[in-house]
Amino acid sequence: MQTPNALARIKIFADGASLPALLELAQNPAIAGFTTNPTLMRKAGVKDYRAFAREALAHIVKKPISFEVFADDFAEMNRQARAIAAWGDNVYVKIPITNTKGESAVPLVRELTTAGVKLNVTALCTLRQVHETAQALAGGAPSVISVFAGRVADTGRDPVPLMRAALEICGAADRSIELLWASPRELLNLIQAAEVGCHIITVTHDLLKKIELIGKDLGEFSLDTVKMFHRDAADAGYEL
Repeated sequence: MQTPNALARIKIFADGASLPALLELAQNPAIAGFTTNPTLMRKAGVKDYRAFAREALAHIVKKPISFEVFADDFAEMNRQARAIAAWGDNVYVKIPITNTKGESAVPLVRELTTAGVKLNVTALCTLRQVHETAQALAGGAPSVISVFAGRVADTGRDPVPLMRAALEICGAADRSIELLWASPRELLNLIQAAEVGCHIITVTHDLLKKIELIGKDLGEFSLDTVKMFHRDAADAGYEL
């Protein structure tokens, strides 16, 4: 099992779209970058995509941050990607691996990376997708492949072997391609991603609050739990 110090080998990207939280985390040296997506933005109540990005980039000027296209037509994805890329040198454009019809975005990925657009290819769940994407990104602009290990785990499959194989595929195609462990479900996933050798993991704000628990004494944790039960029963005024 990794020690907390060994976690320094993996970059932690904050995943969210709460502007106050993003701006606060931008000052945290433990946070190496940021990712967003339309679903997170909608949940956070973002109404104006450009205005949100503009405000975020006014404060996040050095750390990488990913913004996703939301078109379903590849020609419009292309246009949106180039517009987003122009927002800043630290901007990565998130391109979904397919459109909603299941049509591959790999040809678009190749065109954009060759044109110098920094990409974060997202929503991958299979090794075939990783292989095709890595081949498309090879020799292009700086890039990230986001494999949704958490969603893989949601199906009852162990994502660790898949992520190990994905890392080998990326390295064989182009050692500059970074592999990102996406959609973590628990703090253990951070340890697993570090052990695999993933370059990046996205961590939600809720999980970020738990990082201080890494390595916590289990006897102490047990006592804390007992105290919580006792305190909550007392606060609720329960009687028998």
